[in-house]
Amino acid sequence: MPRNTQILLASRPQGEATVDNFQLVVSETPPLQEGQVLVRHHYLSLDPYMRGRMNAGKSYAPPQPLGEVMIGATVGEVVESRHPDYAVGDQVVGMGGWQEYSVVDARQPGVLRKVDTRGACQTLGVESENVPQRGQFLSDSQSHSGAMGQEAGKKWAAAAHSQPTTPKSDRLQVPLSYYLGAVGMPGVTAWYGLVKIIAPKAGDTLVVSAATGAVGSAFAALAKARGCRVVGIAGGSEKCRYALDELGFDACIDYKLHQGDTQSLARALQQDCPQGIDGYFENVGGWIMDAVMLRMNAFSRMALCGMIAGYDGQPLPMRYPALILTQRMRLEGFIVSEHTDVWPQALQELAGLVASGKLRPRETIAQGIAAAPEAFLGMLKGKNLGKQLVKLF
Repeated sequence: MPRNTQILLASRPQGEATVDNFQLVVSETPPLQEGQVLVRHHYLSLDPYMRGRMNAGKSYAPPQPLGEVMIGATVGEVVESRHPDYAVGDQVVGMGGWQEYSVVDARQPGVLRKVDTRGACQTLGVESENVPQRGQFLSDSQSHSGAMGQEAGKKWAAAAHSQPTTPKSDRLQVPLSYYLGAVGMPGVTAWYGLVKIIAPKAGDTLVVSAATGAVGSAFAALAKARGCRVVGIAGGSEKCRYALDELGFDACIDYKLHQGDTQSLARALQQDCPQGIDGYFENVGGWIMDAVMLRMNAFSRMALCGMIAGYDGQPLPMRYPALILTQRMRLEGFIVSEHTDVWPQALQELAGLVASGKLRPRETIAQGIAAAPEAFLGMLKGKNLGKQLVKLF
């Protein structure tokens, strides 16, 4: 059995997370028992929610246990199997965590999902040559040189298990890494917040923060498909150019130019959203959320997905809560793993957008498991462009 390099959570952050909160270890992969499979991970997903799990406070899921492999979604291939439904070479998505290999009890429903990156694209009538191949739309210049809590695993497993099984000829083929981004949890997150909470009409003006990340880029494509005006908020001129040139945003505001000034950002939003804001997808919180609220219309809707500005444990006061009343806003937070019923519909639409070229995801890829902590901390500071991944093999 192969030796397995893993990243554990060694300590809980006191304020901002650092590399000292993580520990790299090497262990022996145990022999397989009946019903288990050994998965070699090709890519690890790094996502903002992981920072919240590192804290010990009350949340929607138990904290990441100390001394255990960091939680995280992975895609890879089966390299040994003692389960009749999984063969060596099968490509699978699961919650393998921050490690090179995982031993999975495949008898548990939904803990692994087979994916196929090799066939022709027939879903939604899309031809295969429109699907981006591995290497397209990647930000290569930004490359960096027990796996989860039980409750989180159950939720992910339920979501994965709800996805439909269809004949190979009917499935849309996408690059393997996209199952961690555009055609995975981040994409479904964007779909749920847009469709089920914001519920836009054609002609509505929508705004999304962290606009060029995995969730924000999917949000733009989904919203444009519904005839909306879409305005992004992102950090830096390069990200804003990407939003306009490749993601189809109608406008993108560089929040760094406003240096934490709520009123200044609100004025920029007024210029790019002259009819006000009908829907807002929130990934950040803090002063950016305050600025958006100043421009939201009566009966507007806000999907609260993330509060990355507060993940270090500092309070995030809301400056204008009275606007919720006077503008009769609807604000709703959500956790995408709790809405397993929508995954099949969402994934089908997302895959179609990728195949048609209307969703052009980028990826920032760190190299090797040892690079995961630095890449993760960089993502929290907005250093990535698009989806942050770690390539393991």
